[in-house]
Amino acid sequence: MNKKKSLWKTITSSREASLLLILIVMLIVVEILSKGTFLTPTNISQIFRNNALTMLMALGMLCVMLTAGIDISITSTLAFTGMIIGMLQKRAGFTNTLVLFLLAALIGIACGFLNGLIISKGHLAPIICTMGFMYIWRGLAYVVSNNQWASGADVAKFAEFGKDGSVGPYIILIVAYVAFFIIMKWTTFGRRIYAVGSNADAARVSGINVDKVLIEVYTIMGLLAGLSGALSVSIYASAQPNMQYGKEMDVIAACVIGGTSMNGGRGSVIGTFLGALFYAVLAKALPLVGLDSIWQNLIKGVVVLAVVLINVLTQRSMDRAALERREM
Repeated sequence: MNKKKSLWKTITSSREASLLLILIVMLIVVEILSKGTFLTPTNISQIFRNNALTMLMALGMLCVMLTAGIDISITSTLAFTGMIIGMLQKRAGFTNTLVLFLLAALIGIACGFLNGLIISKGHLAPIICTMGFMYIWRGLAYVVSNNQWASGADVAKFAEFGKDGSVGPYIILIVAYVAFFIIMKWTTFGRRIYAVGSNADAARVSGINVDKVLIEVYTIMGLLAGLSGALSVSIYASAQPNMQYGKEMDVIAACVIGGTSMNGGRGSVIGTFLGALFYAVLAKALPLVGLDSIWQNLIKGVVVLAVVLINVLTQRSMDRAALERREM
């Protein structure tokens, strides 16, 4: 009995453990409903490949949301960067994969830096600032395209990196998640991000340069959005100004499902990975179990709300346990 209580207490006292349990249960249910056709190597590979952009950008969104901010311009940054990468290949014949990724990273850094600078120094609400840039970067993507798009033939060599069966996207994801796990858990920079999100005034009094941290997290978000722009061109073998339109909500949802607080100060890399994976599995599972397309968004919304509610209840349980320990 004590062991059962201890196991239940472990699950309910950890957002990551409760989400992992929900994910496992969902996988079992979907596998049964799909008659054993869901958990195949091909499907698992496709889940990660088709959601690599969301998973990668979720790391940047985690950093931004930990400071109680938000960035809804990310997919516009992705499109702007992706169009430049695509058009360089179409019009200039430039095909060096490494240089194209580095260029995408630099463009993303510049976009993110502008967000961070205006939010921190101009004291503009993140939602307003990033909404403005959402339209600016998307508009510039159309300007760069000049009513054209880069086809598979135009980006054929670059697409080798992200094609089906290539390890490229998986390497980027693994390196990114390992790096961010180390940074957020064991570095001073990671602790400063949590401190700013928990209480910006207290962080400022303790000597933390809050404006600098804000600029850094939005720059990181821009970096990952820029890399995602290049990765999108490589995975889908095309560059169009409307690519990933509206997908910023998927990135935010992945973070929220993973337990990241919209109020800042709470969230983890593991939770973000589980949240992004949960959302990816859900999106892949709904069509496979035979659910009509008109119901899929409804079911997706209900499930996401339910998982977020469980996260909230888990957090309250953790807060109560912490309060009890202090009182003892």
